[in-house]
Amino acid sequence: MMKAVVMGAVLVMSVGSAVAQTQSPAVPVADHRFVMNTNWAGIGEVELGKLASEKAVSPDVKSFGQRMATDHGKAGDELKTLAQSKGITLPTDMDAKHKSVRDRLMKLSGDAFDHAYIAEMVNGHRQAVAAFRTEAKTGKDPDIKAFAEKTLPTVQDHLKVAQSLNKAVGTSGKK
Repeated sequence: MMKAVVMGAVLVMSVGSAVAQTQSPAVPVADHRFVMNTNWAGIGEVELGKLASEKAVSPDVKSFGQRMATDHGKAGDELKTLAQSKGITLPTDMDAKHKSVRDRLMKLSGDAFDHAYIAEMVNGHRQAVAAFRTEAKTGKDPDIKAFAEKTLPTVQDHLKVAQSLNKAVGTSGKK
């Protein structure tokens, strides 16, 4: 029994240590969470954008996918530089949420792909606009807050284009 308690304590300390390695003590928790979530969303947008540029049937959806891959790739590079300067270690792979979306979209083709991809883009960018607005208004770390302020107009434009495409391909923009 004592051995199990000791092993449990070691496991808890190991997990705590792993979390602490990604959380910079100099960065407030909410700002750190914004950076991590933005990173995962950006990785997902790049992957989904590449997928759309290959699978979409609508030339506009295909072009939008290419733009997502390019824009989110550039923003991701800026975010990596910012994170490194703050001592934040960013993951390089998609999180489970974005992998699930990618896997679902990979099974689709034709108009069904276009509809589902654009619906994801509308929903994802609505969430992103809200997150960027919140960080721009309430962020405590001045550099992370400035990144959110600078990037927000691009994210808002992505939402606007996605909503326009949503009407064009006839989706509701809801899952």
